[in-house]
Amino acid sequence: MKDRVLALAGLLQAIKLVQQMANNGQSETQPLATCIDSLFRFDAESTEAVYGSAQELESGLRRLIAQLDGGDRDAAQTRMAMNVMGLERRFVASDAVVAAVQRTLGDIQRQRDHWGPTHPTVLSRLGELYAEQISPLGPRVLVQGNPVYLGQPDVVGEVRAALLAALRAAVLWRQVGGSYWDFLFSRKAMTETARSLLA
Repeated sequence: MKDRVLALAGLLQAIKLVQQMANNGQSETQPLATCIDSLFRFDAESTEAVYGSAQELESGLRRLIAQLDGGDRDAAQTRMAMNVMGLERRFVASDAVVAAVQRTLGDIQRQRDHWGPTHPTVLSRLGELYAEQISPLGPRVLVQGNPVYLGQPDVVGEVRAALLAALRAAVLWRQVGGSYWDFLFSRKAMTETARSLLA
């Protein structure tokens, strides 16, 4: 359960960052760095290692509790998360796209190592990767926000980079046994696990 909760927290943290960028033109740096770094941890020993630690996912864990507990549920975040989960099914079904994404991430990793995960060049290249490989797979993830920011190419690139990190989390969630049944039968267990991870 812990692995599935961490993966869902990673997904919701990335979705929250997408919202921040779409509405404000920028997002919190540390949560973004955590999400972007997860794209380059190909052979991590555990779900927690993909994100560094559970503490790095504080924002996502709080969002997960809010979404599951119903106290502060955000319909737009739920919709985006479900869209990304649908996209994940199409992504893993295409060996060619998976291989192309892994290859390109290997190239971008050198820039990430040199400049850091939130450097504009790194985010821009990740955004291009999303546009070229992920967008053509199927229904687009609809991002609503301030048209002023969503009209700026650099913000659009950063939004796509965060969506790529959300997709990574969705893939991870499936890999550790996550399924839609979790949302029907395991909400209480997931909420309790998220609370214990925050504590």
